[in-house]
Amino acid sequence: MEEKILQLFGRKDYTPLNIPQLLQRLRLRPNQQQELQGFLGPLEQSGQIARIKGNRYIRSLEADLIPGVIRINRQGKGFLQPEDPGLREMMIPESATSTALHGDRVLVRRDVGPTRSRGQGDAEITATVIRILERKRTQIVGTLQQSQQFYFVIPDDPRIPHDVYVPPARDVGRPANIGDKVVVELREWASRHTNPEGEIIEVLGAPDEEGVDMLSVLRQYDLPLHFAKNVLQEANAMAKARPLGEPTEEERAGRIDCRQDTVITIDPDDAKDFDDAICLQSVSEDRWKLWVHIADVSQFVSPGTALDEEARKRGNSTYLVDRVIPMLPEALSNELCSLKPNVDRLTKCVEFLLSSAGDVLQAKFFSAVIHSKRRFTYQEVLAILQRLPSDPIESMVHQAHEMAQKIRRKRFKAGSLDLDFPESKIRLDPRGRIERIDRLENDVSHQLIEEFMLLANEAVAARLMGLRRPAIYRIHEPPTEKRLQEFREDVLSHTIPCGNLGHRPEVQKLLTKLNTLPIGPALKIGFLKSLMRARYAVEPIGHYGLSKVKYTHFTSPIRRYADLVVHRALFGESHASTGALKKIADHISDTERNSSDAERDSKEVKLFAFLKEQLRSGELQRYAALVIDMRNFGFFVDVSGLGLSGLVHLSSVEDDFFVFEPTRNQLVGRRTRRVIKIGDNVTVQIAKVDTFKKQVDFRLVEAAPEKAPRRPLKGRHREEQRGRAIRR
Repeated sequence: MEEKILQLFGRKDYTPLNIPQLLQRLRLRPNQQQELQGFLGPLEQSGQIARIKGNRYIRSLEADLIPGVIRINRQGKGFLQPEDPGLREMMIPESATSTALHGDRVLVRRDVGPTRSRGQGDAEITATVIRILERKRTQIVGTLQQSQQFYFVIPDDPRIPHDVYVPPARDVGRPANIGDKVVVELREWASRHTNPEGEIIEVLGAPDEEGVDMLSVLRQYDLPLHFAKNVLQEANAMAKARPLGEPTEEERAGRIDCRQDTVITIDPDDAKDFDDAICLQSVSEDRWKLWVHIADVSQFVSPGTALDEEARKRGNSTYLVDRVIPMLPEALSNELCSLKPNVDRLTKCVEFLLSSAGDVLQAKFFSAVIHSKRRFTYQEVLAILQRLPSDPIESMVHQAHEMAQKIRRKRFKAGSLDLDFPESKIRLDPRGRIERIDRLENDVSHQLIEEFMLLANEAVAARLMGLRRPAIYRIHEPPTEKRLQEFREDVLSHTIPCGNLGHRPEVQKLLTKLNTLPIGPALKIGFLKSLMRARYAVEPIGHYGLSKVKYTHFTSPIRRYADLVVHRALFGESHASTGALKKIADHISDTERNSSDAERDSKEVKLFAFLKEQLRSGELQRYAALVIDMRNFGFFVDVSGLGLSGLVHLSSVEDDFFVFEPTRNQLVGRRTRRVIKIGDNVTVQIAKVDTFKKQVDFRLVEAAPEKAPRRPLKGRHREEQRGRAIRR
């Protein structure tokens, strides 16, 4: 019946019909009205059809009604990812988001104006939310407060602009005190012009109570602390069946035996789940064989099992600042599946035949068994590459480095973009407080593994496309013409030559130029903001950033469900339908975003506590910062030593009065003639931390020494709205 309804609505001669008319057109009896409504209701709820004036029904798209998932940024602006893959992302102004929350499935009305003139085809599409189809989450975390008349909760998530009214907490296990972190179950929220209401269902405790900060993040992002009993039982049963911790003879049978090969792993120093291993051998004067071995999770996690259902639900592992929320129980992730040294392990392997120049001449795919000879950390590999090798394994590391660099140079020559930025790694003491913050560079030890993994991902995608098997691909859509043009204008405003960024060589040329300029890192951040976010899809449309037409995720099945699905598709162990795979792709794209947000917030809560302690004690540390944006009330800085950004208010600069020059996008001191502009390196200290708004303000300690030419200054400084702290 559902298919018949949609076929009728899709006919070219169809006009909106009401229930009696639909009964007639579908040749149904009058007493089947209730049955018909039983099909129309779910179709309407899913957003496929819409009910319009006169209780008539029509396909949603015919009425410019688009279902999709809304993403809301910290400034309140929404972006709709339509469910129809043929439609572009739509922008939803803050005033048009209705009661939608980040991640909700919504139905929007596309704003359609006069036909665009030639050359405006890439203009931004806007829309208005008209209905919430499905709430992503009905529970929020926040801080309990009290006014003279009622209790309310201030949400931790700054993307929720309204406080939530709540009655006093009852029957939740412990009393709720003002200032406590609590979990609230949202009730029906009818209008964005009124505050939502809810009910306290859990009291987490005082914000400074040990463990409450991370518990708040776990609850906010609905991350599980434990595995269900049946999931653990399945995992533990596999461990008990292998008392030596190695695969059985039956499991090794039929696999290519690579246990004598010089297989090694290279991972971070604190890693416990080793997904990948490599081996490189010379087979002739100008030919090399590279084996990329990936943990064979599919051997232990079968479709339809409790393990598989839980892994799919989680979508991926989540790496919070103080713990890992694994996709699989430790009996698998850290033991049976992990490619630990000196034990037999099962893998899926891509074997490459490479030329001495780094060209792929052939690729084979098979199941294997390995016996890793050594486990390296990135630091150990970097040290080996800085000296002569002392044994055959170290010699292979040197050879692998040389081959990886050749492949890397070829990748960038083919159009790949250099978008790497240093990352920060927070190290905690036993009490959960920040002990130090390490700066992680993407050095040659990381690149050695990265290039081989990219090669394997590309080869697997090409194989799947050649086989025409339904699968999941990793895609990165190109940025819109509008976003690229806005970024180009920003670059030109700094008198930096910039060609047509619609042509990839011009993008590469610009990024190379930016790497040589003081202002380069700040503008590079701006370019990253103009890009779309990578996601999963069943359509292999390619990866813009990597400049790869064929690309998927194959190399991390312990921590990504996408890779497990790809393993099954490649080796013929399971063939899901395209429709089922699309649902999985959409779901794991969501879980990836959710984990990314949770990881960011877990770092922020620790950083905010660390910075607030500096303010309390008066022992303020100094940080090198990069000026990344200008306003007439202050300037934003990126503090790489902390891994976050914030605002320096001009009102906090006591020794001078700065005036904003919009034409030059710079600030000039009236007394000292000092100039502050994008790309300047300055020194800052923490000035204020607002944990509610997730804003950080810094105070300038040293300004750029450059002086502006003497000329009359016009205008006056006026402090305006507070800028939100931004993250790279």
